[in-house]
Amino acid sequence: MDNNDIVIRVRYALDIKDTDMVEIFELGGVEVTKEEIQKILTKSPDSYEEELYSDQIKVNNVMLDSFFNGFIVFKRGKQDPKPGQPDTPAAPVKKSGNMNNTLLKKLKIALQLTSEEMLDIFEKAGLTITKGELSAFLRKEGHKNYKECLDKYARNFLKGLAIHYRG
Repeated sequence: MDNNDIVIRVRYALDIKDTDMVEIFELGGVEVTKEEIQKILTKSPDSYEEELYSDQIKVNNVMLDSFFNGFIVFKRGKQDPKPGQPDTPAAPVKKSGNMNNTLLKKLKIALQLTSEEMLDIFEKAGLTITKGELSAFLRKEGHKNYKECLDKYARNFLKGLAIHYRG
């Protein structure tokens, strides 16, 4: 699952409008227009259809992370720094690789989901995972119990999210 597919599925599952998508990207620090949003939301081409999608904008990991950060601010509001503490910069994003763990973590924060609610969302998609597996997906990379979230889990989570929010 590529990053464009993740953005498309999140937008569908949560029924986010184009104008809200522009605002979310801006809150995350990425300036995009409504026309560019349409190019981002274009499905990834199959090999025989590539010329039809030549103007698609590819979402890289930094842009996807900015989208999720903006979505958190969009849903929960800007967090004020505590008195006496400097603004903490966001953790650096992996330049390549899987963003599925980030997807789970950031959607959990933005939607204020508990672990039980996340397990219910997986259940709605027909996938049963344990609390330990979910905990492993949400851990920091490098932790001894960290587990990489495969596309199967991310896809089913987004499917369950669509069922949960859209009915």
